[in-house]
Amino acid sequence: MSALRKPMAFLKKDFLLEVSYRFSFVLQFTGIFFQVAMFYFVAKLLGGAPSVHHALKAYGGNYFSFVVIGIAFSSFLGVGLGSFSTSIRAEQMMGTLEAMLVTPTRLSNIILSSVQWDFTFTALRVGVYLLVGAIAFGLDLSGANILPALVALVLTVIAFSSLGVISASFIMLFKRGDPIAYIFSTSSTLLGGVYYPISIMPGWLQDISHLLPITYALEAIRLSLLEGAGFTAIAGNLVNLVLFSLIMLPISLVIFSFAVGRAKKDGSLSYY
Repeated sequence: MSALRKPMAFLKKDFLLEVSYRFSFVLQFTGIFFQVAMFYFVAKLLGGAPSVHHALKAYGGNYFSFVVIGIAFSSFLGVGLGSFSTSIRAEQMMGTLEAMLVTPTRLSNIILSSVQWDFTFTALRVGVYLLVGAIAFGLDLSGANILPALVALVLTVIAFSSLGVISASFIMLFKRGDPIAYIFSTSSTLLGGVYYPISIMPGWLQDISHLLPITYALEAIRLSLLEGAGFTAIAGNLVNLVLFSLIMLPISLVIFSFAVGRAKKDGSLSYY
Protein backbone atom coordinates (compact mmCIF):
# COMPACT_ATOMS: atom_id res chain seq x y z
CA MET A 1 0.00 0.00 0.00
CA SER A 2 2.89 2.36 0.67
CA ALA A 3 3.86 2.12 -3.00
CA LEU A 4 0.45 3.57 -3.92
CA ARG A 5 0.58 6.42 -1.43
CA LYS A 6 2.42 8.89 -3.64
CA PRO A 7 0.44 8.19 -6.84
CA MET A 8 -2.79 8.50 -4.85
CA ALA A 9 -1.60 11.82 -3.42
CA PHE A 10 -0.97 13.12 -6.94
CA LEU A 11 -4.39 11.84 -8.05
CA LYS A 12 -6.18 13.49 -5.14
CA LYS A 13 -4.39 16.79 -5.70
CA ASP A 14 -5.26 16.90 -9.41
CA PHE A 15 -8.86 15.84 -8.79
CA LEU A 16 -9.40 18.58 -6.22
CA LEU A 17 -7.83 21.11 -8.56
CA GLU A 18 -10.08 20.05 -11.44
CA VAL A 19 -13.37 20.09 -9.53
CA SER A 20 -12.53 23.44 -7.93
CA TYR A 21 -13.35 24.95 -11.34
CA ARG A 22 -16.88 23.57 -11.37
CA PHE A 23 -18.23 25.48 -14.34
CA SER A 24 -15.35 24.38 -16.57
CA PHE A 25 -15.74 20.81 -15.30
CA VAL A 26 -19.43 20.70 -16.25
CA LEU A 27 -18.90 22.58 -19.51
CA GLN A 28 -16.51 19.93 -20.81
CA PHE A 29 -19.22 17.27 -20.59
CA THR A 30 -21.85 19.58 -22.06
CA GLY A 31 -19.61 20.12 -25.07
CA ILE A 32 -19.51 16.38 -25.70
CA PHE A 33 -23.25 16.31 -26.41
CA PHE A 34 -23.00 19.07 -29.02
CA GLN A 35 -19.98 17.51 -30.70
CA VAL A 36 -21.66 14.11 -30.95
CA ALA A 37 -24.85 15.77 -32.23
CA MET A 38 -22.90 17.63 -34.92
CA PHE A 39 -21.40 14.45 -36.34
CA TYR A 40 -24.74 12.68 -36.09
CA PHE A 41 -26.19 15.21 -38.53
CA VAL A 42 -23.08 15.03 -40.74
CA ALA A 43 -23.67 11.29 -40.89
CA LYS A 44 -27.32 11.91 -41.79
CA LEU A 45 -26.15 14.20 -44.59
CA LEU A 46 -23.91 11.49 -46.00
CA GLY A 47 -26.78 9.04 -45.63
CA GLY A 48 -26.44 5.70 -47.33
CA ALA A 49 -24.19 6.85 -50.17
CA PRO A 50 -22.67 3.73 -51.77
CA SER A 51 -19.15 5.19 -51.71
CA VAL A 52 -19.42 5.92 -47.98
CA HIS A 53 -20.81 2.48 -47.21
CA HIS A 54 -18.05 0.82 -49.23
CA ALA A 55 -15.27 2.79 -47.49
CA LEU A 56 -16.70 1.89 -44.08
CA LYS A 57 -17.67 -1.69 -44.87
CA ALA A 58 -15.05 -3.15 -42.49
CA TYR A 59 -16.62 -1.17 -39.64
CA GLY A 60 -20.27 -1.89 -40.35
CA GLY A 61 -20.82 0.83 -42.95
CA ASN A 62 -22.07 3.47 -40.50
CA TYR A 63 -20.19 6.78 -40.52
CA PHE A 64 -21.63 8.03 -37.22
CA SER A 65 -20.35 4.99 -35.31
CA PHE A 66 -17.01 5.25 -37.07
CA VAL A 67 -16.41 8.92 -36.32
CA VAL A 68 -17.70 8.93 -32.71
CA ILE A 69 -15.25 6.20 -31.75
CA GLY A 70 -12.49 7.99 -33.66
CA ILE A 71 -13.08 11.29 -31.88
CA ALA A 72 -13.57 9.72 -28.46
CA PHE A 73 -10.48 7.54 -28.41
CA SER A 74 -8.20 9.95 -30.26
CA SER A 75 -8.54 12.18 -27.20
CA PHE A 76 -6.04 9.82 -25.56
CA LEU A 77 -3.54 11.01 -28.16
CA GLY A 78 -3.99 14.61 -27.07
CA VAL A 79 -3.59 13.64 -23.43
CA GLY A 80 -0.58 11.43 -24.11
CA LEU A 81 1.15 14.14 -26.13
CA GLY A 82 0.22 17.14 -24.03
CA SER A 83 -0.31 16.19 -20.41
CA PHE A 84 3.32 15.41 -19.57
CA SER A 85 4.63 18.71 -20.90
CA THR A 86 1.66 20.61 -19.44
CA SER A 87 2.29 19.04 -16.04
CA ILE A 88 5.99 19.87 -16.18
CA ARG A 89 5.17 23.42 -17.21
CA ALA A 90 2.65 23.84 -14.39
CA GLU A 91 5.06 22.52 -11.77
CA GLN A 92 7.74 24.88 -13.05
CA MET A 93 5.42 27.86 -12.81
CA MET A 94 4.33 26.90 -9.29
CA GLY A 95 7.95 26.39 -8.25
CA THR A 96 7.38 22.78 -7.17
CA LEU A 97 9.21 20.88 -9.92
CA GLU A 98 12.68 21.31 -8.48
CA ALA A 99 11.44 20.31 -5.02
CA MET A 100 9.88 17.11 -6.36
CA LEU A 101 12.96 16.11 -8.32
CA VAL A 102 15.24 16.31 -5.28
CA THR A 103 13.02 13.97 -3.24
CA PRO A 104 13.74 10.19 -3.02
CA THR A 105 10.80 9.56 -5.36
CA ARG A 106 11.89 7.84 -8.56
CA LEU A 107 11.77 9.95 -11.70
CA SER A 108 9.46 7.46 -13.45
CA ASN A 109 6.99 7.67 -10.54
CA ILE A 110 6.92 11.45 -10.73
CA ILE A 111 6.32 11.37 -14.48
CA LEU A 112 3.50 8.80 -14.33
CA SER A 113 1.84 10.16 -11.19
CA SER A 114 1.70 13.68 -12.59
CA VAL A 115 -0.54 12.64 -15.50
CA GLN A 116 -2.67 9.83 -14.07
CA TRP A 117 -5.60 12.18 -13.43
CA ASP A 118 -5.51 13.39 -17.06
CA PHE A 119 -5.81 9.83 -18.32
CA THR A 120 -8.48 8.98 -15.74
CA PHE A 121 -10.53 12.02 -16.71
CA THR A 122 -10.09 11.26 -20.41
CA ALA A 123 -11.35 7.71 -19.86
CA LEU A 124 -14.42 9.21 -18.18
CA ARG A 125 -14.92 11.55 -21.14
CA VAL A 126 -14.66 8.64 -23.58
CA GLY A 127 -17.32 6.79 -21.60
CA VAL A 128 -19.59 9.84 -21.82
CA TYR A 129 -18.99 10.06 -25.59
CA LEU A 130 -20.13 6.48 -26.05
CA LEU A 131 -23.02 6.85 -23.61
CA VAL A 132 -24.34 9.99 -25.30
CA GLY A 133 -23.93 8.38 -28.71
CA ALA A 134 -25.81 5.26 -27.62
CA ILE A 135 -28.63 6.89 -25.63
CA ALA A 136 -29.30 10.02 -27.66
CA PHE A 137 -28.26 9.07 -31.19
CA GLY A 138 -28.52 5.30 -31.52
CA LEU A 139 -24.86 4.28 -31.50
CA ASP A 140 -25.02 0.47 -31.59
CA LEU A 141 -22.42 -1.23 -29.40
CA SER A 142 -24.50 -4.31 -28.63
CA GLY A 143 -21.99 -6.61 -30.32
CA ALA A 144 -18.89 -5.03 -28.78
CA ASN A 145 -16.05 -7.27 -27.65
CA ILE A 146 -14.86 -5.33 -24.60
CA LEU A 147 -11.71 -7.21 -23.53
CA PRO A 148 -9.76 -6.85 -26.82
CA ALA A 149 -10.79 -3.18 -26.94
CA LEU A 150 -9.46 -2.63 -23.40
CA VAL A 151 -6.15 -4.32 -24.23
CA ALA A 152 -5.84 -2.15 -27.34
CA LEU A 153 -6.62 0.91 -25.23
CA VAL A 154 -3.91 0.11 -22.66
CA LEU A 155 -1.34 -0.35 -25.43
CA THR A 156 -2.58 2.87 -27.02
CA VAL A 157 -2.03 4.83 -23.81
CA ILE A 158 1.51 3.43 -23.47
CA ALA A 159 2.37 4.24 -27.07
CA PHE A 160 0.99 7.79 -26.89
CA SER A 161 2.63 8.38 -23.50
CA SER A 162 6.10 7.61 -24.85
CA LEU A 163 5.66 10.46 -27.33
CA GLY A 164 4.39 12.69 -24.53
CA VAL A 165 7.49 12.06 -22.41
CA ILE A 166 9.69 13.12 -25.34
CA SER A 167 7.50 16.20 -25.72
CA ALA A 168 7.99 17.00 -22.02
CA SER A 169 11.75 16.70 -22.51
CA PHE A 170 11.66 19.56 -25.01
CA ILE A 171 9.76 21.68 -22.50
CA MET A 172 12.31 20.81 -19.83
CA LEU A 173 15.21 21.87 -22.04
CA PHE A 174 13.83 24.70 -24.15
CA LYS A 175 10.78 25.84 -22.10
CA ARG A 176 8.85 26.55 -25.30
CA GLY A 177 8.71 25.38 -28.88
CA ASP A 178 7.85 21.68 -28.71
CA PRO A 179 7.86 20.15 -32.21
CA ILE A 180 7.00 16.59 -31.12
CA ALA A 181 3.44 17.30 -29.98
CA TYR A 182 2.71 19.46 -33.03
CA ILE A 183 4.07 16.99 -35.57
CA PHE A 184 2.35 13.91 -34.16
CA SER A 185 -0.90 15.68 -33.33
CA THR A 186 -1.39 17.17 -36.79
CA SER A 187 -0.17 14.12 -38.70
CA SER A 188 -2.28 11.74 -36.59
CA THR A 189 -5.42 13.83 -37.05
CA LEU A 190 -4.86 14.05 -40.80
CA LEU A 191 -3.56 10.55 -41.51
CA GLY A 192 -4.57 8.35 -38.58
CA GLY A 193 -8.17 7.62 -39.56
CA VAL A 194 -9.87 9.77 -36.94
CA TYR A 195 -12.52 11.31 -39.21
CA TYR A 196 -12.31 9.08 -42.27
CA PRO A 197 -10.85 5.65 -43.10
CA ILE A 198 -7.28 5.71 -44.37
CA SER A 199 -8.36 3.58 -47.33
CA ILE A 200 -9.69 6.70 -49.12
CA MET A 201 -6.23 8.33 -49.12
CA PRO A 202 -3.58 7.92 -51.84
CA GLY A 203 -1.29 4.96 -51.37
CA TRP A 204 1.74 7.01 -50.36
CA LEU A 205 -0.24 8.71 -47.59
CA GLN A 206 -1.49 5.34 -46.38
CA ASP A 207 2.15 4.24 -46.11
CA ILE A 208 2.86 7.22 -43.85
CA SER A 209 -0.26 6.54 -41.77
CA HIS A 210 1.07 3.06 -41.02
CA LEU A 211 4.01 4.67 -39.21
CA LEU A 212 1.63 6.26 -36.69
CA PRO A 213 0.41 4.34 -33.61
CA ILE A 214 -3.03 5.97 -33.75
CA THR A 215 -3.77 4.14 -37.01
CA TYR A 216 -3.42 0.73 -35.36
CA ALA A 217 -5.10 1.89 -32.15
CA LEU A 218 -8.29 3.12 -33.79
CA GLU A 219 -8.41 0.14 -36.15
CA ALA A 220 -8.25 -2.32 -33.26
CA ILE A 221 -10.74 -0.45 -31.07
CA ARG A 222 -13.25 0.08 -33.89
CA LEU A 223 -13.17 -3.55 -34.97
CA SER A 224 -13.60 -4.72 -31.37
CA LEU A 225 -16.46 -2.35 -30.52
CA LEU A 226 -18.33 -2.22 -33.83
CA GLU A 227 -17.72 -5.69 -35.28
CA GLY A 228 -17.10 -7.73 -32.14
CA ALA A 229 -13.61 -8.67 -33.34
CA GLY A 230 -11.54 -10.86 -31.03
CA PHE A 231 -7.82 -10.97 -30.34
CA THR A 232 -7.10 -12.97 -33.47
CA ALA A 233 -8.70 -10.40 -35.78
CA ILE A 234 -6.81 -7.45 -34.27
CA ALA A 235 -3.56 -9.29 -33.49
CA GLY A 236 -1.62 -7.39 -36.15
CA ASN A 237 -2.67 -4.04 -34.73
CA LEU A 238 -1.81 -5.11 -31.18
CA VAL A 239 1.62 -6.36 -32.23
CA ASN A 240 2.39 -3.05 -33.92
CA LEU A 241 1.36 -1.13 -30.81
CA VAL A 242 3.52 -3.38 -28.64
CA LEU A 243 6.52 -2.93 -30.93
CA PHE A 244 6.08 0.83 -30.98
CA SER A 245 5.86 0.93 -27.18
CA LEU A 246 8.85 -1.36 -26.64
CA ILE A 247 10.99 0.84 -28.86
CA MET A 248 9.79 4.30 -27.93
CA LEU A 249 9.09 4.06 -24.18
CA PRO A 250 12.68 3.27 -23.11
CA ILE A 251 13.98 5.87 -25.55
CA SER A 252 11.60 8.49 -24.17
CA LEU A 253 12.66 7.81 -20.56
CA VAL A 254 16.34 8.07 -21.49
CA ILE A 255 15.70 11.38 -23.26
CA PHE A 256 13.74 12.72 -20.30
CA SER A 257 16.46 11.66 -17.84
CA PHE A 258 18.99 13.48 -20.00
CA ALA A 259 16.76 16.58 -20.10
CA VAL A 260 16.38 16.60 -16.30
CA GLY A 261 20.12 16.11 -15.81
CA ARG A 262 20.88 18.92 -18.22
CA ALA A 263 18.38 21.24 -16.55
CA LYS A 264 19.86 20.46 -13.12
CA LYS A 265 23.35 21.15 -14.40
CA ASP A 266 22.25 24.46 -15.94
CA GLY A 267 20.20 25.36 -12.86
CA SER A 268 17.12 25.94 -15.03
CA LEU A 269 14.62 23.52 -13.44
CA SER A 270 12.57 26.36 -11.97
CA TYR A 271 12.80 28.62 -15.03
CA TYR A 272 9.86 28.94 -17.40
